[in-house]
Amino acid sequence: MGRITEDLIRRNSEHNDCVIFSLEELSLHQQEIERLEHIDKWCRDLKILYLQNNLIGKIENVSKLKKLEYLNLALNNIEKIENLEGCEGLTKLDLTVNFIGELSSVKTLQHNIHLKELFLMGNPCADFDGYRQFVVATLQQLKWLDGKEIERSERIQAWQNFPVIEQQVREQEAAYCLKRAQDKEEAQRKLREEEENEAKERSRSGSEGQSPFSVGNDDHVLAPEGQEGVYNQKKFKDNVDDLEFWNKPSLFTPESRLETLRHMEKQRKDQEKLSGKKKKVKPPRILITEDGKALNVNEPKYMDTSLIDVDVQPTYVRVMVKGKPFQLVLPAEVKPDSSSAKRSQTTGHLVICMPKVDGIITGWRQTSESRTSPSDSSRERTNQRSKQIEKLEVDPGKHSFPDVAHIVREKTPTPRRVQSEPKVTPCGEDPDFEDNPEVPPLI
Repeated sequence: MGRITEDLIRRNSEHNDCVIFSLEELSLHQQEIERLEHIDKWCRDLKILYLQNNLIGKIENVSKLKKLEYLNLALNNIEKIENLEGCEGLTKLDLTVNFIGELSSVKTLQHNIHLKELFLMGNPCADFDGYRQFVVATLQQLKWLDGKEIERSERIQAWQNFPVIEQQVREQEAAYCLKRAQDKEEAQRKLREEEENEAKERSRSGSEGQSPFSVGNDDHVLAPEGQEGVYNQKKFKDNVDDLEFWNKPSLFTPESRLETLRHMEKQRKDQEKLSGKKKKVKPPRILITEDGKALNVNEPKYMDTSLIDVDVQPTYVRVMVKGKPFQLVLPAEVKPDSSSAKRSQTTGHLVICMPKVDGIITGWRQTSESRTSPSDSSRERTNQRSKQIEKLEVDPGKHSFPDVAHIVREKTPTPRRVQSEPKVTPCGEDPDFEDNPEVPPLI
């Protein structure tokens, strides 16, 4: 049997980043919930609440949900409409296929002045004579009932015949309540008989039966063939009991739904016990070998931001998602302190930026044999520095080995060319030129 827990609500609020106090929509359908609890304390801002196909027997603990607009309680065990007066913003209520027999309990919805749609089909009260007229005349704010629009003429006619219709409904309610009380007593009697029979069967099997590994009169352990025979007999008996249970006629009551659920739960437990199936504990994933070598690992399947832990190391990066590792070996050494991790809110992509350490040479980038001129090498270094983002090449099939032969490249000095300056020769044609023999020549 399920219960409403904080973990259950948080697991169903991933669309709100697992934050429950600001939830506006919550779906808890098909969780085998028996009681409606805690939601009014943890999720005050709810506008839409889905609780269909559970085992809820009473409407409770929702009166503080002032902003609630739509409440779906279809396919539950509810027998009375109550405790919804505090839901001031309620506009739509779905109670399809429940066990509501007190049709007069719809009067409690008169306080929900914004209620426009109501679904009661599939309930015992929907079979009462005058059911629709009674609901239409009682809830004047209602616009739709069971998916059918309420016409103005229909409402006027329901008001005119309301005294007669109300008397009919009261009589049918009394008859239903009497029959319902008898069904409850019969269900309790059957439950006591089943518990007594199970107790007798357990005591009989404990005193007379022997386990497959017990020692018999001949002081020999039961053979494997005997164990398989006992298992097959037990399985056959369970199949017969199961077939008998499903072929047995039963009433459509909350007790019958609970009985069906208990039978299915018991059948599941017996099957696990007979088959001896146990959950296999997976060995811990090896992330780093004994010799200190990191491995590439990808185990998580779904990433949730609140459950992601990123760990950047100089030679590898590890992302833990719900306890499952995603580890990637890097082909070059990076700076963990300068790394950053960001995730897109639209696509969900996780981007980890890890700057490389200067001076790392990867093996698959082969150096050319021909020497380049100093101007070409300086131009290449300038182009490399102009790149702001440098992505690592992650390829496990390639291994990086430093090129020892070219780690330090010797620079050969280039001889400086001494250019001879042109000799200044006097020009005889210059009219201002005077050749003074006492002045030494210019060098």
